Amino acid sequence: MDDDFRDHIATVNEKGKRVWIYPKKQTGKFFRRRQWVSYLLLLFLLVAPHIRFKGEPLILLNVIERKFVLFGSVFWPQDLYIFAIMMVAGVVGVVLFTVIYGRLFCGWVCPQTIFLEFVFRRIDYWIDGDWNEQKWLAKQPMRGLKLRKRILKNAIYWAISFIIANTFLAYIIGADVLFGIQTDPLYKHVGGLTAIVIFTSLFYFVFAYLREQVCTTICPYGRLQGVLLDPNSMVVAYDHVRGEGRAKFKKGEDRQIAGKGDCIDCHQCVNVCPTGIDIRNGTQLECINCTVCIDACDHMMEGVHMEKGLIRIVSENGIKNRTGFQWTRKVVSYTIVLSILVGLLIVLLVTRNDFSTTILRQRGSMYQITEDEKISNTFEIDLSNKTKKDFTITLEPEYPNAEIRVAVPQFILKKEQHLKERFLIVMPYGDLEKGERDFYIIVKGNGNEIDRVKVKFIGPIY
Repeated sequence: MDDDFRDHIATVNEKGKRVWIYPKKQTGKFFRRRQWVSYLLLLFLLVAPHIRFKGEPLILLNVIERKFVLFGSVFWPQDLYIFAIMMVAGVVGVVLFTVIYGRLFCGWVCPQTIFLEFVFRRIDYWIDGDWNEQKWLAKQPMRGLKLRKRILKNAIYWAISFIIANTFLAYIIGADVLFGIQTDPLYKHVGGLTAIVIFTSLFYFVFAYLREQVCTTICPYGRLQGVLLDPNSMVVAYDHVRGEGRAKFKKGEDRQIAGKGDCIDCHQCVNVCPTGIDIRNGTQLECINCTVCIDACDHMMEGVHMEKGLIRIVSENGIKNRTGFQWTRKVVSYTIVLSILVGLLIVLLVTRNDFSTTILRQRGSMYQITEDEKISNTFEIDLSNKTKKDFTITLEPEYPNAEIRVAVPQFILKKEQHLKERFLIVMPYGDLEKGERDFYIIVKGNGNEIDRVKVKFIGPIY
């Protein structure tokens, strides 16, 4: 087999120029399943920031105010460790998924693929026609019919890109705030409008011009695929054992007697590929496991009354040995690690406190001697309220001879806010052991204990 195809990607020719891909309109069992998955995910993406659950947006990633909401649960910077574990679990999950099923995430779930194949590519077929019509139109001069179609198509592209930009902004600042900005006069939000235009232009450029180049040359996940896959990974693959040697189909011919394989060399798998590759060359960097080649091949096999599955989801070893999925040591290891991370994440989410309290001695301060010959330390309290209720905060020392002195007897902690205050702890000198004593400060909200924090009180050593 000539392996020169591995020296360059299918969308760039020998002179280094872009080769535009015009995939044939897709149909088939797998394509219909992808349609359902994609449109459900698109619907969720568009409506999620507008749905409120427990008084909060369903999903909010407010980096500016450092507030994150997932399905009604609010997370603050103090919960960063939970997000870190969630990110690690996500990465391990993607790795495990890739080890088992290859790049199936790219073809079925990735937003880039969903928007390109099930939104922008549908517009292409609607306005420009199927692949042969698109190729013909691309060769025509920019006037008349082509000009009108290009203006219409790019105007729709821009409008959809504007909707996508606003949707992503709703995830960051919230749908209510975004609606307020949209209904205000433009002069009040010139900076915001400029940002929206920039992001709209970026999305337009990605889906109108970059297209599959994002998957084949920009996205780092495609590069990782070569490291993660092994001969037991389930990928979209051509059964070369059954298909070679490939040759044209002749009616009534016994291909086995003629020494021909089941591949009739119809090129339909190449015609429908959104990244322009020939799956018969084996697993390639550009393959996103979108399964359209499976539908195209099955359709042709059915038409010539041959067994379907010449292209299917199978491992390299499965093709050679005619075996199914294998639980390898690598898959078992990743599964155990992922299970541990998910279990830890669930425990942390269930046991997460509604309040986060930090009490530290004021930076750079030492002890002081008061007028009544007692020792005092200055502390700072940083208290975050993750609930939707206001609380009146009071502080009580667990050690009976300690006294807390504050400028005001109680603090008001607003809902979903945090406060920083200073206070003094005063103790008799005789209560110290080797110049220090450890005890707990009880934090009460509306008269009930909401947290307790251990502090270290220091004094002179004689």
